[in-house]
Amino acid sequence: ALFLDQLQKDLEEVKELLTSATRKRVRDVLVAEKQKLELEIKNQPLPKPKDVVEEEKSSLGGYTVKINNYGWDQSDKFVKIYISLNGVQKLPAENVQVNFTERSFDLLVKNLNGKNYTMTFNNLLKPISVEGSSRKIKTDMILVMCKKKREEKWDCLTQVEKESKEKEKAAYDTTDPSEGLMNILKKMYAEGDDEMKRTINKAWVESREKQYKGDIPMDI
Repeated sequence: ALFLDQLQKDLEEVKELLTSATRKRVRDVLVAEKQKLELEIKNQPLPKPKDVVEEEKSSLGGYTVKINNYGWDQSDKFVKIYISLNGVQKLPAENVQVNFTERSFDLLVKNLNGKNYTMTFNNLLKPISVEGSSRKIKTDMILVMCKKKREEKWDCLTQVEKESKEKEKAAYDTTDPSEGLMNILKKMYAEGDDEMKRTINKAWVESREKQYKGDIPMDI
């Protein structure tokens, strides 16, 4: 919920900047960032009602940790996600739960060394078979086996990753060097922290001021 709140605040600020931006290229950067933020917000899992959250907390007990690190591989029939968790093999099997849908899965590990662990994958790249998917508990690791509906190669795990890769590829596929540089700047701006955004904004403002003064004839 906190991450979603930050994304929404970022989106509000980008919209505010768009109302005052006059240069086309600056607007392009802001529009790209706006679309990226809107996509991220759209793909955030919906917050659960408070009473459901409280009930889950009381039934789980302890502190819940979101798992972010994983590895993945694939065969003709399965996409395999590897999640490292020390000592997971010592838990009762029912403490490791995975719920599958056709385009998502979520993992819940209960009471491992006094903590609970969760991981959610939404918008999987291609549909999976819920019945054919499963999880295996190994030494210090969980293996989530997503059964592919069709035997084909996956280029990445989720739709969001695919869209991100396509945007990145399009950014560098240009014969105009100055356009390529601008696309790299856009990417830096879209993925940068607040400091990076301030630096790029400052550079644009300064070059615009110089242009108005007639120091340099540049269109940026």
